Amino acid sequence: MNTQALSERVMALPIYHLPVVQNWDCHVCGTCCQEYRVTVTEEEKRRIEAQGWDREKDLGGREPFLLHDKKRRLYILNHREDDSCVFLSDKGRCRIHERFGYETKPLACRLFPFVLVPVAEEWRVGLRFACPSAAGNKGRAIHAHNTSLAEFAARLAEREGLTRRPDGSLTPPPIVERRPNVEWPDVLRLLDVLLAFLRNRRDPVERRLRKCLALAEAMRPLRLHRLDGKQFRELLEVLAGAAEQETPANPLLLPRPSWVGRVLFRQAAALFTRKDHGPKRGLPGRGRIALFRAACRFTRGRGMVPRMHQHIPAVTFEELETPCGPLPREAEEVLERYYTLKVGSLQFCGAASFGLPFWEGFESLALTLPIVLWLSRAFRDRPRHQALIEALTIVDDHVGFNPVLATRRQRLAFRILAWRGELARLIAWYSR
Repeated sequence: MNTQALSERVMALPIYHLPVVQNWDCHVCGTCCQEYRVTVTEEEKRRIEAQGWDREKDLGGREPFLLHDKKRRLYILNHREDDSCVFLSDKGRCRIHERFGYETKPLACRLFPFVLVPVAEEWRVGLRFACPSAAGNKGRAIHAHNTSLAEFAARLAEREGLTRRPDGSLTPPPIVERRPNVEWPDVLRLLDVLLAFLRNRRDPVERRLRKCLALAEAMRPLRLHRLDGKQFRELLEVLAGAAEQETPANPLLLPRPSWVGRVLFRQAAALFTRKDHGPKRGLPGRGRIALFRAACRFTRGRGMVPRMHQHIPAVTFEELETPCGPLPREAEEVLERYYTLKVGSLQFCGAASFGLPFWEGFESLALTLPIVLWLSRAFRDRPRHQALIEALTIVDDHVGFNPVLATRRQRLAFRILAWRGELARLIAWYSR
């Protein structure tokens, strides 16, 4: 099926860009070709096989594919011993791209680092800051990629079997808190309130997120499905106003996180900084005993921080607890870009994040702020905004893509942090 036919089938849905200055272009760093396992469909596998690759001459004697999911007939591109893709040349370029053109690469390769999320009657565009060029805001404005994004959206819809629902959307709205659920218009109103908080530059980013969490706490017990559109809007205005007024401006006014909060925080930090494969693979590559010892050290929170990721400098837990003072403007701008894109594109919940409910997914995302601030202190030889970018590329590698974060055990840990009010305390504590 050609792109035009695909577009006629599902792409009456427009590409929606969020009001945030975000740029990207590939700078051929090779990170994605070394650190990720690329899934290909059976059709893509046949197409690449038909290109006539010589296993010995071109692929280092390796098979081009490995079976990944027998039931769905999905494969992954094979990797060499150094974890690089078998199609990555010694010059850091994709051989498929060089020999047959960009359009012949697997969809997953062409789509990265974009994340396309069907939201109501449009596709919203997000980015993975795990890509250094995305985190560094390097390249052309996102809307310059519109033609490619339209094709990606159409092919993504075909691959996932998405068709128009009676309300015009491709997917149902994420569960806001419990069933029965609210409809897309109310979810979008809620998103608009969160985005208004996140883009309010009168506040530092840490307070913006604390206001969002205050709104979540106020809304969680409510039976929202019983409200019509007008009542929902009025309730949102009242609760947003209360969150604005009642969230302390000074983070030092919040209590210190409890010992339970600090232990759960460090355990979450271990997950968000873990690297299991690729040239930057850390302790997970050394076996279960090494991981068990690392888990014990994260629980105690003393001495050297286990290197779950090789890019993290050698540092002690005590050093990461040392306050660094308010963030400079450049660092605030990095965080604003990140959280505006993640929230506005709805990457944190629903179909884009293991089916997590709206507020549960948002609370998991909010936890990344203290983790990023904590981790950025390890890069003490860099300017603050560069240190934040280094931390974001590590932490964002997991947001929406690490299935461990959606397990029952880990979801319970996140909910405990939310129920006890620890999330706001952690954000304030690591903003010092």
